[in-house]
Amino acid sequence: MLNVLLFGMPGGWEWLLIGLVVVLLFGAKKIPELARGLGRGIREFKDATKEIKNEIEESTEDQKKTGSSVNK
Repeated sequence: MLNVLLFGMPGGWEWLLIGLVVVLLFGAKKIPELARGLGRGIREFKDATKEIKNEIEESTEDQKKTGSSVNK
């Protein structure tokens, strides 16, 4: 069953080949810039998801507070 799930996943030699192609296409000097841009994008995505999560939690807390004061 596990073999079927991992059938399309690249192995060690495939990753090496992919890395070589990336170096050939972008050059060794461009790769750190690409990695920094990717890191910034991931960080911004995480920050945005944290903000959304906090807003949802705050709104549910506000609803609980207003709902509990109305019931009393």
